[in-house]
Amino acid sequence: MKVARTLLVFSAVIAAAVTLGAVTTADARTWAGDPASPAPTVAGAPTPTPTPPAGGAAPTFSEDFDTPAAAGGQFAATYAGSWQPYPDGMSDKYWSGEVISAHDGIMDVAMDGKRGAAGTFGTPDGAWSHVGGTFSVRARASGGDGNGAAFMLWPTSNVWSEGELDFPEGTFQGTVGAFSHSMVPGQERNAIGLHTDATWRQWHTYTTEWIPGVSVRYFVDGELVLTVTKHVPTTAHRFMFQIGDYGKPGHLEIDWVKTWDR
Repeated sequence: MKVARTLLVFSAVIAAAVTLGAVTTADARTWAGDPASPAPTVAGAPTPTPTPPAGGAAPTFSEDFDTPAAAGGQFAATYAGSWQPYPDGMSDKYWSGEVISAHDGIMDVAMDGKRGAAGTFGTPDGAWSHVGGTFSVRARASGGDGNGAAFMLWPTSNVWSEGELDFPEGTFQGTVGAFSHSMVPGQERNAIGLHTDATWRQWHTYTTEWIPGVSVRYFVDGELVLTVTKHVPTTAHRFMFQIGDYGKPGHLEIDWVKTWDR
């Protein structure tokens, strides 16, 4: 797939995803810091296999959501070894237990404009200890205009300056972007970002490859779209997503999630 790319350097990024002015580019981009600022429905869809790290190693975590499970507690119980949700009612915003189910081989996050969802992928013990690795998810969304999702690697310590890597992220009616945030304390809202022409309305595979202290590379359907070599995290992170409690009804569908630890 040919992916058009838009490179952004901006401030005041929020988790629900924003689209700002940009410069268009036609190739994958490499960023080592801003020189001007030193602080910077599922039926019939075939399932491609993500490209694993060099050597063809098996993923250290993999979930295909093949076991049907209803919302309202059954999903959380069935996938307790793969999904660690925010508690229902957290921040009076997230109600993962009420809106997430599994059917037809997907994780289905139902959006009603009133209840959001958030949580971490992985086992209860292993979900919080990623220091580098490859993180891949296949997803799409239907409806949900005015809402958006952010899949991210977030510091296990909850110290923002340890680095935030967002991919895929964006409003559901728009294109999908990747964003790496500044690790300078007090300037974490600054980020480098990139929008592709990939939309949430079609199935795509989104992969983040993180080498601690060295680089972060972002891929859409196996195609490299952005390399970042500055403000690269070195501490433990968790792979998670958040979806808002606003916008029109719709569904975020997740076919599978796979991770390879370094």
